[in-house]
Amino acid sequence: MKIIDLTLPLYSGMPVFPGDPEVSIELVATLEKDGWNMRRMQVNTHDATHMNVPIHMVAGGKNLDDYSLETFCGPAKIYMPDAPMEPSFGYIFRDRNIDTAIAEEIKKVKPRFVGISSEYEWDIEIEKDLLVTGIIQYEHLANTAELPENFFFYGMPLKIKEGDGSPVRAFAVVD
Repeated sequence: MKIIDLTLPLYSGMPVFPGDPEVSIELVATLEKDGWNMRRMQVNTHDATHMNVPIHMVAGGKNLDDYSLETFCGPAKIYMPDAPMEPSFGYIFRDRNIDTAIAEEIKKVKPRFVGISSEYEWDIEIEKDLLVTGIIQYEHLANTAELPENFFFYGMPLKIKEGDGSPVRAFAVVD
């Protein structure tokens, strides 16, 4: 078994969506002074490697509370343009972004989830269109070049009450 980490690190001053508040991670207690180390984080739910659920862009859409943990993991494949999509798999877009034609295919098939490499950025209208359809999305996935065609994906969000998304620790398990 091999595990491939698909997660970008969180750190102060990291790139965020233009206009969003900066990420801040500061040391607030130290081993020497307090007897333990502790950091305080200020991070947006859509920074670094993260996932989106419908309420992110859809009025009355589902939030994190509406999903079971099984939703955030499952068999996955690298999207291949000439291969038909199947609803029982999640699809990771490693080599291309999701355009309007691909979004139409995703809406018809309704895969478990879709994710895009950190090499790409969602087109906001396509992102919203897929969320309206209920498609869970992962963004800023790292190390996607290491993924084989088939793998088991995990992208677990924090348990944020009524959350619109969450940073995730995403990884792939390969046999």
